[in-house]
Amino acid sequence: MKALVIQKKKIGDVLTSTIIFEALKEKFPSIELDYLIYPNCEPVVRNNPFINNVILLDEKTKKSFIKYVTFLIAIKKKKYDFVIDVYGKPNSLPIGIFSGAKTKISFEKTYTKLFYTHTISRKINLNTNATTAIEHRMLLLEPLGIKFKVIKPKIFLTNEEKENAKNKLISSGISISKPIIMISAIGSDESKTYNLPYMCKVIEQIAKNKDVQLLFNYMPFQKDLAYSLLKLCNQETQNKIFFNIYESNLRDFLAITSHCKALIGNEGGATNMAKALNIPTFTIFAPFVKKIGWNIFENNTTNISVHVDDYVENDSENNNEMYNQFKPEFFENKLKNFIDLNCV
Repeated sequence: MKALVIQKKKIGDVLTSTIIFEALKEKFPSIELDYLIYPNCEPVVRNNPFINNVILLDEKTKKSFIKYVTFLIAIKKKKYDFVIDVYGKPNSLPIGIFSGAKTKISFEKTYTKLFYTHTISRKINLNTNATTAIEHRMLLLEPLGIKFKVIKPKIFLTNEEKENAKNKLISSGISISKPIIMISAIGSDESKTYNLPYMCKVIEQIAKNKDVQLLFNYMPFQKDLAYSLLKLCNQETQNKIFFNIYESNLRDFLAITSHCKALIGNEGGATNMAKALNIPTFTIFAPFVKKIGWNIFENNTTNISVHVDDYVENDSENNNEMYNQFKPEFFENKLKNFIDLNCV
């Protein structure tokens, strides 16, 4: 038996959808499972024992008619028994259709109902602390006779990767015996980035722990913005930030994060990756992102999240205005408790 799972989206989505593979392998131990994703997401699924093959759809293939048709023909030749289209958008339909699979599963939309054999309605009410991100994906497996269960996304690092990261930290003057905290300093874009002066206050609160060592996570093009955040912090806090330790390679970032006591900061892919590594997280959600979908496995101890809606009643649709109201003083005690529990 052979199956294809399609998830043409960002890192957090690709990582979360790996739970499908674990559930499928449990139900069908001998099944061959392929995962179709974008190349930038491959590092989070590397070494995953539940995935047999990773199929990468790159930009050149997407933008070239000839290359894309060739890609679709190659998919058809694999003769899949079923396809699970987690992405479920119009541009993933050709892949599902071309696969030739007798069973095609996706979320319920007008166009998926026309071309797929099974379409699943998303539920609004939560039944677990796994959130809808996990629950909805597990619902896609119902047509295959797989009952709902909570599975946690996982990232699989090698011992060599962990050891190399440890040696790099030590050579950079960081003590492995003292708490290291990864700061998710900048969001994936401006709309998901907590106001820098407010984030500065958050970092300064974390830095009150005398032994703490801080690392910054951001995208390469955001270096100047991250440096601006650094300079906003008082000198005592700056002395605890190892700004020059930065990994543009995602696997190296994951290995470094595996040695951290916690990841604290803007919600995004880094948060999901930290959780998959069993690293405690304190997450600050952007105003327009609702926690119900992505505060995965929140438990008030190792995984905590905050949102402006938790503290302010406001009907404003202006993201910046809502961020301005989202003062760090609101969750100061919650952050302190998190640090006391996880960062000593």
